[in-house]
Amino acid sequence: MEQLTNVFIEINSFLWGPVMLIFLLGTGVWLTFQLRFIQVRSLGRGFKLTFAPLFKKEKTEGIHSFKALATSISAQVGTGNLAGVATAIAAGGPGAIFWMWISSFFGMATIFAEAVLAQLYKVKKGDEVHGGPAYYIRDGLGSKWLAGFFSIAIILALGFVGNMVQSNAITTAMNETIGSSSMALNLGIGGVIAFFIGLILFGGIGRISTFAGNVVPIMALLYIIGSLIIMFNYWEQVLPTFQLIIQAAISPEAAGGGVLGATIKEAIRYGIARGLFSNEAGMGSTPHAHAIANVKRPSHQGLVAMVGVFIDTVVICTLTAMVILLTDAHQAGLQGSAITQEGFARGLGDFGIPFIAICLLFFAFTTILGWAYFGEVNVKFLFGEKGVPFYRGIVLLFIVLGSLVQVDFVWEMADTFNALMVVPNLVAILALTKMIKSTWRQDELL
Repeated sequence: MEQLTNVFIEINSFLWGPVMLIFLLGTGVWLTFQLRFIQVRSLGRGFKLTFAPLFKKEKTEGIHSFKALATSISAQVGTGNLAGVATAIAAGGPGAIFWMWISSFFGMATIFAEAVLAQLYKVKKGDEVHGGPAYYIRDGLGSKWLAGFFSIAIILALGFVGNMVQSNAITTAMNETIGSSSMALNLGIGGVIAFFIGLILFGGIGRISTFAGNVVPIMALLYIIGSLIIMFNYWEQVLPTFQLIIQAAISPEAAGGGVLGATIKEAIRYGIARGLFSNEAGMGSTPHAHAIANVKRPSHQGLVAMVGVFIDTVVICTLTAMVILLTDAHQAGLQGSAITQEGFARGLGDFGIPFIAICLLFFAFTTILGWAYFGEVNVKFLFGEKGVPFYRGIVLLFIVLGSLVQVDFVWEMADTFNALMVVPNLVAILALTKMIKSTWRQDELL
């Protein structure tokens, strides 16, 4: 297993090298200027569009913006926010968090573009609405083979490998909470996760969006409250910790990041890679959720999508990073979600470990549902309805397998397939920038 992990590490050193990082950030920068800093000027409007449906008495036909966003956030807020932030700090030093912020800022413009295209090129089949990169690559870009490549990549990246990451994180958290680990125990945990995922997954997008709409706000609120309590307990170190993050991004050695062997290159690499894994801007996953929203104008869902990135990275990832750095949990010699658990254990005492285990359970559980659905949309794109039962069975199998493998191997493999998703999606976004820009300008005038 160690040799295979090293193979993926070598692959990722190339895939997530300077070219990919420039491509990913460059797309966000390009769109930011093309859309005239939409994430600064219109984020407030995005919040209004997101939460306004919750206070309206009239019934909205189909799935409204908030439920679509909840489905999106259910996929975004997962182990990337807990284990992903922890591994970014462990591998790239505190400065990695600064690059997560940078990627999220420009990622808001990217995810706006993704959501707009998902709305423009969505298709209706019977009572179901489908959309996403495969559709706007095929119908907007006019490339069937590239659309097919993306579909295969996302099925492997999220439906299979990505969900191994989620079940692995749940299993690790349960092991820490119980204080015991064995193959039989991990297999049992994986089996229970797969069982309950199956119950909801076989109910379709309606059941998934309803579950996400009810669970996501509660789990996010609980996590935010727990994190803020720890920050309050360490309030004297909050400002110095923010300063450490910024200083470490510029000069890791001067900031003490050199103790971890972190360099600026590693801070950028892990910060952006984990930032992408967390908020998924540019990866091409969340457009599948935004496509199903019933909105008056495509750009409205684009603004709502930006709110998802803000909540995911600027709020939740930052809180996770502060808990880890304030408590020095990243120096405990642990891996993955165990680092985050250690932070909450130090910050909340005996209540910390079960608290974060419960949070991670719900975060990862809802992410599995979201990612399984995204993969399913692409299975339908490639094979039609006949491929769905077979696909769902494989997803459940990979969930069980994820509970048995090593955390390093899973994360590195996830990074590889994430990169394969990014390329065709960004190519389509850049090629269709004129369409995105004109749609925004038309809607902006109304």
